[in-house]
Amino acid sequence: MSREVEELNRRMLRARDAIDRGYAGPLEVRGIAAGVFMSTAHFSRCFRGVFGETPHRYLQRRRIERAMFLLRESGRSVTEICSDTGFTSLGTFSRTFRGIVGVSPSAYRREHGVVVMPHCVQRAHTRPRSSSFG
Repeated sequence: MSREVEELNRRMLRARDAIDRGYAGPLEVRGIAAGVFMSTAHFSRCFRGVFGETPHRYLQRRRIERAMFLLRESGRSVTEICSDTGFTSLGTFSRTFRGIVGVSPSAYRREHGVVVMPHCVQRAHTRPRSSSFG
C-alpha cells in the first residue's frame, strides 16, 4: 500500500471516529471535512470510496443503530429516543428508521425484545443491512 493511500485511510478513520463520537449532535460534513483538511466534495468522495457509503448515510445508519438498541433495551419513548439519537423531527426519524430497518420504530420495538447473547454477536445480528435507503 502506498504512503498516500495509507494517509488517506488514516484521515478517513479519524473522520469516521468523529462521526461515531458526535452522532447524537448536529454534525455537518463541511466541519468533518475541515477536520481532516479536505474540501467537502473531495471528502465525501474519499469517504465513500473507503467505506462504501457517504458520510451522511453513515451518520444516519449509526443513529438508527443506536435507536434500535434503545428501542430494544430501554423503556424510553420513541420521541425521547428520536431526540437522544440526534434527530430533530419525529417524522424524519420515523421515515429514516423505516427506510433503513424496514419497519416503524414502534413496530420494531414490538417485534424485538431484549437480545440475550454476547455483545459482539448481538451487534453483528442487529446491525441494519438495508442498502435501498439513499
